Amino acid sequence: MKLGLEGKTVLVTGASRGIGRAIAEAFADEGCRLCLAARSASGLADLAGQLSSRSGTQVETLAIDLAERGAAERLHARFPK
Repeated sequence: MKLGLEGKTVLVTGASRGIGRAIAEAFADEGCRLCLAARSASGLADLAGQLSSRSGTQVETLAIDLAERGAAERLHARFPK
């Protein structure tokens, strides 16, 4: 289903598995540029590779635990828009 989101940038947290991963996959299928964050660096790298090769979308990742002090600020610094 095309929702007119092609070229939009989407930030997905908890992206390495479960619902976050499914959300990232859905936005990739829509042609969105993805900024993915999760605690698992290897899970993010795996997903980024799969999504890039499957849909050709641009994927950036950040391994981060958002429960840590200052993590939200680091996330914003990495993906400001």
